[in-house]
Amino acid sequence: MYNIVKPLFFKFDPEQVHHFVVKRLNWVYHHLPFGKQLLKLNYHFSDPSLTREVFGIKFPNPIGLAAGFDKNGEYIEALSALGFGFIEVGTVTPLPQPGNDLPRMFRLPQDEAIINRMGFNNKGVDTLAARLRTLKQKHPNIIIGGNIGKNKATPNEEAYLDYEKCFNRLFEVVDYFVVNVSSPNTPGLRELQEKGPLLTILTKLQALNLEKGSVKPILLKIAPDLTNSQLDDIIEIVLTSKIAGVIATNTTLNRADLKSSETLKNESGGLSGRPLTNRSTEVIRYLSEKSNKAFPIIGVGGIHSPQDAQAKIKAGASLVQLYSGFIYEGPGLIKRICKSFI
Repeated sequence: MYNIVKPLFFKFDPEQVHHFVVKRLNWVYHHLPFGKQLLKLNYHFSDPSLTREVFGIKFPNPIGLAAGFDKNGEYIEALSALGFGFIEVGTVTPLPQPGNDLPRMFRLPQDEAIINRMGFNNKGVDTLAARLRTLKQKHPNIIIGGNIGKNKATPNEEAYLDYEKCFNRLFEVVDYFVVNVSSPNTPGLRELQEKGPLLTILTKLQALNLEKGSVKPILLKIAPDLTNSQLDDIIEIVLTSKIAGVIATNTTLNRADLKSSETLKNESGGLSGRPLTNRSTEVIRYLSEKSNKAFPIIGVGGIHSPQDAQAKIKAGASLVQLYSGFIYEGPGLIKRICKSFI
């Protein structure tokens, strides 16, 4: 079915199509008679052998939805019905912000890739927290990650305050946190990946974490463009700050070996999808081997097939996430990956 409608979807602006599709999906789940059951019947696959316990959380399966797809947590129930083992919302910032100017998302079909320069567009952490509070009361077993960032207007010297505010507001309504300092679409954000500022943010968050009644896993999402020396620093920072683990990787600025037109290739923003498959797996393998598997890793980047997911698990990932592969392959990809793990 998805292969029939995909060519039509791909004729229109990617961001507009995204909103159209998720709203229709949400309508099917909430309003179509037996819509919820139809979605689960067609796409949901469960088996006890798929269960994974990571960061002290029991995941029904190892396939998650990466941050950016449902920034404001508006479609979690419907997306969960498609078979995802966990949903990561955000990136969310303390204050609402519109993000970058349109257009800001571009498909590269020849490369099975996407370039985006969204710029942390979101409705703010208070709106997200209220929505998740209601959702968790209704669906306490849906595992939700909160991906947190800083507002564009916040100077890097004060960035830790933005992360602390998001952490405090979401603490009761998410199962784990992701610190996003690796998006290329907020000016200066990637500078926070440097050892000094990053250690400041993570140690402050972990101190807050330990003050709470129960500790929530904190993960760090990193860029694929880091050198081995920088990855060594990441390992040291994770171990020093005692956070739970790493998500590898975010989008890349690299445009090497793309088949798409120069116009498309030269669009600014982060590249995701098939061109990222090998590099993200390399980063996972390096972190896992160099740290002697000292912390769990969620693998993301260019997963378009069961084989891609298995390669990341083999490289050292405990869980994986989809984004671009979900768009190019459709919702059936989740079930295919789950079945491949049986």
